[in-house]
Amino acid sequence: MIAAILVGTFCVTVCAAEEARPDAKRAFGYLAQICRIGPRISGSRGMMRQQQLIGKHFAAFDCEVKYQPFDVRHPLTGNPVRMNNIIISWNPEVKERLLLCCHYDTRPLPDRDRDANQRQQGVFLGANDGASGVALFMELAHHMKNLPATCGVDFVIFDGEELVYGNRGEYFLGSTHFAENYRDHPTEQRYTAGVLVDMVADRNLRIYMEKNSLKYAPDVTKSIWKSAEQVGVDEFVPRAKHEVRDDHLPLNEIAKIPTCDIIDFDYPYWHTTRDVPNSCSGKSLAKVAKVLLHWLRTYPVAQPPAK
Repeated sequence: MIAAILVGTFCVTVCAAEEARPDAKRAFGYLAQICRIGPRISGSRGMMRQQQLIGKHFAAFDCEVKYQPFDVRHPLTGNPVRMNNIIISWNPEVKERLLLCCHYDTRPLPDRDRDANQRQQGVFLGANDGASGVALFMELAHHMKNLPATCGVDFVIFDGEELVYGNRGEYFLGSTHFAENYRDHPTEQRYTAGVLVDMVADRNLRIYMEKNSLKYAPDVTKSIWKSAEQVGVDEFVPRAKHEVRDDHLPLNEIAKIPTCDIIDFDYPYWHTTRDVPNSCSGKSLAKVAKVLLHWLRTYPVAQPPAK
């Protein structure tokens, strides 16, 4: 009988571990599904279709989904463009919260492509630069129920990260709007730390510590790479390499939320027509998901909010 109990306990433990493991195939399926929409430029029909896809996906989980609309002027026409940040809250009653964020718009053109014609009129699908963060969050949704009820987490998906045509337009529109709103309209709920993910599906994943992250959020950054070490994800390399301007800058500089950028900036197809699903890997998404889930479980204990 004792042997039977031990076997049963072992089976339950293993099954639970299997259930909690991020699913690489499913994550890649989400990325491919997003890319089938086509380009998802801010204000476009493709972006609206993506918003519907995201809303439908998260409606199936125990979370709150809110939209943060705002308008900007189109850099070429001057016409108004309706933007929407999407905020997905887990355990929304918790006051001290963690922030995970990404962007979901695609750059209008593949302006770093080798082919000059493609740079002017080619299709930029944004599988890694745009879809990967959203696909990652869609996969994480399956695992958030396993976090403690005391762990308050918001996924924030930014619009307008790169509504830019050559040298016309501004970056970080959605994250800047979010950061200014957070600063100017404080509530009881506050973020103790943030993590931005961008280009996390490279087949040859290699993620170094980003220099602005170490400047503004050294403790958060080091805790992420510590989590990677603890769960055995060697693709997180614990040394600095790139200095990247990204959506984490408004969060750090305006909102004063210490935020780290997880980004594989050695991706060879950045801003080219070859940033397509075949250049990406579900295994890479699953590895980043594994690190983030461990970090969400451990960071509030290791790094309690300052009183």
